[in-house]
Amino acid sequence: MTDFAKPGAQPEPSDDAPRRRRTRQPAGRRRRRKRLLQAGLAAVVLVVILGGAAAWLGFRAGQIKDNLQATAAQLPELKAQLLANDGPGAAVTVASLGAHTAVAKKAGADPLWKLASGLPLLGANFSAASEVATTADDVVRLAAVPMVGAFESLDWKALTPVAGAVSMDPLIRATPSVVSAANTVQLSYSRLAGIDTSRLLPQIAAPLNGARNQLNEVRGTLSVASDAAQLIPPMMGTDGPRNYLLLIQNNAEIRASGGIPGALALIHVENGKIQLTAQDSATALGSFSPPVGVDPSQETIYTGRIGTFMQDVNMTPDFPTAAATAKAMWEQRHSSEPVDGVISLDPVALSLVLKATGPIDMTVGMPEGLGSSGLPAKLTADNLVKTLLSDVYANVREPQLQDVYFAEVATRVFDAISAGKTSGEHLVQALGTGVADHRILLWSAKPDEQKALSPRTISGSISGPSVPAAGFGVYFNDGTGAKMDYYVKRTVQLVQRCSASGYAQYTARVKMTNTAPLDAAKSLPAYVTGDAVFGVERGSVATNVVAYGPAQARAQGARVDGQTAGLGSFTHAERPVGVIRVQLAPGESKTIEIDFSKVVQTGQAELEVTPTIEKRSDVVLPEEMASECR
Repeated sequence: MTDFAKPGAQPEPSDDAPRRRRTRQPAGRRRRRKRLLQAGLAAVVLVVILGGAAAWLGFRAGQIKDNLQATAAQLPELKAQLLANDGPGAAVTVASLGAHTAVAKKAGADPLWKLASGLPLLGANFSAASEVATTADDVVRLAAVPMVGAFESLDWKALTPVAGAVSMDPLIRATPSVVSAANTVQLSYSRLAGIDTSRLLPQIAAPLNGARNQLNEVRGTLSVASDAAQLIPPMMGTDGPRNYLLLIQNNAEIRASGGIPGALALIHVENGKIQLTAQDSATALGSFSPPVGVDPSQETIYTGRIGTFMQDVNMTPDFPTAAATAKAMWEQRHSSEPVDGVISLDPVALSLVLKATGPIDMTVGMPEGLGSSGLPAKLTADNLVKTLLSDVYANVREPQLQDVYFAEVATRVFDAISAGKTSGEHLVQALGTGVADHRILLWSAKPDEQKALSPRTISGSISGPSVPAAGFGVYFNDGTGAKMDYYVKRTVQLVQRCSASGYAQYTARVKMTNTAPLDAAKSLPAYVTGDAVFGVERGSVATNVVAYGPAQARAQGARVDGQTAGLGSFTHAERPVGVIRVQLAPGESKTIEIDFSKVVQTGQAELEVTPTIEKRSDVVLPEEMASECR
C-alpha cells in the first residue's frame, strides 16, 4: 500500500539522487538585478529609436535639400521662358517647381522634424530649414503660379496702341494676381529676414542667406510691378480724363536731371486714348515775374532762376520740385489746360522708342523752312541723338526753327506710337530701359499717386524712400548758356577713403573732357558756343558740378587736378551739397574731387548721376577703395 506524505512534509531524496543545498537571495539584491535588466532593455530600445529617428531625420533632410536644389536649378529656365514669352513652357516649369517645393515643405512639417526643432543648440537649424522649405512653397504656389497665369492671359497685342488708344482691360484683369504675388513675396522675405543666422550651422546659414537675397531681388521687381498695375489704369484715364505736361530734356545744354526742357507738349489721356493736344517751347513761355514759389533751401543753391525760367526748373535734381514748378508755369500761360502730372524724357529715351517703332519719315509735310534743312530724311535709333543735339544747330541757324523741329520730331514719334508701329511688349521694354537709366521721370499732381511713385526710380526724388541711406549724387548744370555739353565726356566714381573718428569718408571723383574741335570758336555755330554772351569764351564749356552726400554727412572740401578749390557748401533735405564751377577749353580735361566726411551710414554706398548722351555704364564707374586704405 502506498504511503502518502503528510501535508507540508518534504519527500525524502532517493539514495541515488545528489543532494542540493538551496539558498535564498535577499529581496534587495533581486530588485537591483531587475532594474539593471530593465535599464539594459530600455537602452537597447532607446538606441533603436534614436537610430531610427536619426535615419528618418536624415531622410527628411535629404528630401528638403534635394528638392530645394532642384527648385533652384529650374529658376533660370523659368526666367528665360518668361523673357521669351513662352507662357505654356513657363506653366509647365512652375508646375514642376510646385511639385518639388511641396515635397520639401512636407518634409519640414514632419512631426519628428518639428520635435527636433525644439532641441537646444541644434533645434534652430531644423526650424530654419523648415522655414526655407515653407517659404519656397509659398512663393511658388501663391506668387509664381498666379503670376504665370496672369502672364498667359495677358495679351500683349491688346496693349499695343490702336488708333491712338491702349486697352487697359488686360492689365486690369492681371492686377489682382500681381498685387497678391508682391504681397506674398514681401511676407516671405520678412519671415526669412527675421531668422538669426548667427546660431545656425554654415550648411544651413548659407542657403538661407541665398534664399533671402533672391527674394529681396524678386520683391523689388514685384513691388514695382504691383504699383504699376494699380497706377497705370487710372493714370491712363480709366477714372476720368488726364492732362500730362511732357518735357523733352535737351542734354546738349545740361541740367541736373538731364537737360533743359526746351520742347513742351500737352498729352490728353482718356480711357486709354492718347492725344497730343498742345505744344509750346520754354523760350516762348518767357520769364515769370514774380517767380513761381520754390523751396527756399533749393532756391539758395540754384538761385531764383528755377522759379523764373522754364529752362531752369530742373537745375535742381529733385524732379518733384522741377515738375511742380513746370506745372505752375504752364498753367499760368495756358490757364484753360490744367496739368495732372508731368513726364520728362530725353533724346536718348526717344531713340529707345524708335528702336521699338522703327524709323520715322521726316520728308513729308515738314513745316516751312525745314524742308531743305539738310537734316536726315529718316530718323532712326542710331541717328536721332546726334541729329537733335548737334546737327540741327549746324543746319538750322534760327532758334525758333530749331524749336519747331524738336516739336515736329516729338509729334512724329508720338504718332508712331499711337499708330501701333510696335508691339506693346517692345514699347514697354523700351520705356523700362529709359526709366532704369533715369531718362524717363514721372510726377503726379494727385497726392495718393505721388505717394506711390515716390519710392520708385521714376520719381526722380533726391530724398525719401527712393534714396538709399548711403546715397550720393553728382549732377551737372550748364554755365555756358549754350549747347556745348554735347561735346563733354564725363566719368564719375565714388572712392571710399579711410575711416576717421569712427565715421566713413568718401570722395566723388569726376573727370571731364571737352572734345569740341580746337577751332570750335570759329567752326561751331554761335548758338552752340553761346557766343560768349555769358562770359564764357567761345568753344569753352562752363559747368556747375553739384555733389550730394548722405543725410547728416559733411561736404568737406574740393580739389581740381589735385589743387584745393573753393567749394560752395549747402544743405538740401538734410543732405550736404557741394557746388564747384569748372571751365574747359576745347581739348582740355580736368579732374574734380569733392570730399564727404562723417558718413554715419554703414550700408552699401550708391551713386546717382545726371543722364548724359553717353551710356550710364560708360559714365558711372565702379566704386573703389583709396589705395592707402587697402
